[in-house]
Amino acid sequence: MTEKDYETRLYVEENLSTGKSLVLKSDQSHYIRSVLRLKENGQIALFNGEDGEWLSAIKTITKRFVELEVVEQIRSQEVISDIWLVFAPIKRNRIDYLAQKATELGAGALWPIFTKYTSVSRINMERLKSNSIEAAEQSGRLTVPKVLDPSDFDTLIEKWPRDRDLFCLDETGKGAPILNAFRSSHLRASGLLIGPEGGFAKEELDQVDKLGNVCRVSLGTRILRSDTAAVAALACWQAAAGDWL
Repeated sequence: MTEKDYETRLYVEENLSTGKSLVLKSDQSHYIRSVLRLKENGQIALFNGEDGEWLSAIKTITKRFVELEVVEQIRSQEVISDIWLVFAPIKRNRIDYLAQKATELGAGALWPIFTKYTSVSRINMERLKSNSIEAAEQSGRLTVPKVLDPSDFDTLIEKWPRDRDLFCLDETGKGAPILNAFRSSHLRASGLLIGPEGGFAKEELDQVDKLGNVCRVSLGTRILRSDTAAVAALACWQAAAGDWL
């Protein structure tokens, strides 16, 4: 089965199995009916992050709803590298970009963390989730990142899982080269911690160092914007441990 065998991909929350009928959400129905202008018997690929990818056919299409019938599984569920992106919130357009690219690059979770020098005071969580879903649909990914509730820095330190390594991007120049750090680690469940434009406060770096399962890393001598640093770091992770291998 290839991409040409269906018109689009959609993420749904329902379980998927042969013969199941489901009604799309209103925004998805509008997209199918008014944007793509599909008709009955048109084919759509569905995924829910657990059951793989399934070919479905439009069973009923009206002005109020679109009903699909699941036909057959076309891809088994994938196992992706377990990397979380932990980041200081940034401005709206750039956080849209960050969510999209992090999803495309395989991030398993997105966790906004408010640091001392974070310049943004609010974050639209529904928009963050929507961008992640759309990026998963368009990239061919079979999972959608978990979007964790925003927290302050102290909560991050308190709740960080002790069985999950944390790679902290350190702009002070004291971090190890990022690829070397990834390759010398056990490449187990991990997280990437990206600071705000103003960098981490010294006391925040001191708190991170006390975790025990943390490694400060560097992306080189150039000064990168937060969203650029996140994309570069995730690309390095994929090169060392992800599905590019």
